[in-house]
Amino acid sequence: MKRNRLAFFILSSFALFLFSGCVPLIVGGAAAGAGTAGTYFFINGELKTDYHASFDQVWSACEKTVASMRGTEVVPEKEIAKGTIKTLINEEKVKFDIIYKSKNTTTVAIRVGLIGNRLSSQLLHDKIADYLVKE
Repeated sequence: MKRNRLAFFILSSFALFLFSGCVPLIVGGAAAGAGTAGTYFFINGELKTDYHASFDQVWSACEKTVASMRGTEVVPEKEIAKGTIKTLINEEKVKFDIIYKSKNTTTVAIRVGLIGNRLSSQLLHDKIADYLVKE
């Protein structure tokens, strides 16, 4: 009987620990969703988010971000529903993947360096969001 209570206590504590961490995550996601960008996902070295703006507005904001960060060797490849901007910023390779999702939703994935740098990608996403707010 004591074993069952101990197991129950350990499982309950573990569950409480897991779920207590989700509350700030949900609140943070809601706070980010209220602005221009939604939740950020760092997957395979790319930091992705959705912007509540048209593809052309987001493309323009990405170009302005590259220009403000003094990107060199800029190679833009724009198609109808997707585009890529490759550049060098501070001697690091940077790649912006811009993908049309719906009329006013556009996904941007940013990879900085060979394996990805979350902090640098976040800085670039913040600049994109700033340019979208100014428009």
